[in-house]
Amino acid sequence: MFINKTSNGLNNVCGKNIAKYRTELKISQRKLADKMQLVGIDIDKNAIQRIECGKRFVTDIEIIAFKKVFNVDFEDLLKNNE
Repeated sequence: MFINKTSNGLNNVCGKNIAKYRTELKISQRKLADKMQLVGIDIDKNAIQRIECGKRFVTDIEIIAFKKVFNVDFEDLLKNNE
């Protein structure tokens, strides 16, 4: 049986890290969505909110874009702090 969720039921491990980096930059979810669009990812504020709370899966293409926007390593984005 395949498990597509974290042990606490989230659909991603990077959402909490994305929220942390966004908060450190002092930008809104809407502003983050705007920055993502500038690097070629069509995403809106609602999708950012769902990613941050773990309700939405994150594609590898989106992870690459988040890495560019936040200027962090992949390991920092994907660190699982359960």
